[in-house]
This record gives sequence, C-alpha cells and structure tokens, in this order.
Amino acid sequence: MKQLSLIMLALFMGCVTFAQTHPYKEKFHFTLGQQDTVGGYTQVIRTGNTIYVSGTVATNITEKDVAYVYKVIEKSLAHFGASLKHVMKETIYTTDIEAMKALNHVRKKAYGGDYPTSTWVQISRLFMPEAKLEIEVVAVLPENK
Repeated sequence: MKQLSLIMLALFMGCVTFAQTHPYKEKFHFTLGQQDTVGGYTQVIRTGNTIYVSGTVATNITEKDVAYVYKVIEKSLAHFGASLKHVMKETIYTTDIEAMKALNHVRKKAYGGDYPTSTWVQISRLFMPEAKLEIEVVAVLPENK
C-alpha cells in the first residue's frame, strides 16, 4: 500500500511538472495561416498572459512602411486583447539602421511615449530577400485578462 501511494505521488508530481513545462499555446495568424505549413512558424502565440509576435516585415524603410508594420503588430496583439502598451520587449532587425534611426519618430509615435525594452540590429539580409525591416515583440497582459 505504501509503495502504491509512492507511485501515485510520483505520477502526480510528474503530471504537475509536465503541465508546468508544456503550457497551453493559442495561435493566431494575421494573414492566411500558411506560415505553419510553408514557413514553419506561427505569427502570434499566446501562452498564459504572454504574447509572442513573430517578426513583421516591410520591404522598404519609409515612414509609411514603418507605420504599417506597427499597425500590423497592433492588430495581432488586439486579437488577444492587448495593444502596444503591453509590449515589454521589441527587437528590430534592419538592413539599414541609419534609415530606421531617421524614422524613430514613427516608432515612438506608435508607442505613445510608453516604450518597451528594445534591441536594434543591422543585418545583411532577412529571410525574405526583399525585406529591409523586421520587428518582433513580446507583450504581457495583466493577470486578470
């Protein structure tokens, strides 16, 4: 009986550990959802109160294109009841960091003065050869959402 109790306890603890290390994922695709099959990624995943938005790209670094990227990110977050104010971490990949720096006012306007942590990286090329800008974010919702 004691051995059975120990085995049951071990199984219970294993289930609790498994549940904690494999949280539920809710996926969302802003576009057609071909990313899972063609590209092998998901545009947006929510697990718990954390939302991960894959890189959103632009083929040019213009005021219009940068604003569009932030609008797409905002719409992706809105699917889960979040907005740019919930963004905690942002990573910007660009093939021309000077052009992006010149348009930082567009980024700042999108965040409305409440800026997340941010890392900017200049790279030689993105996954899509024609892309010049890619921005990914991590957002966290309040506990009650």
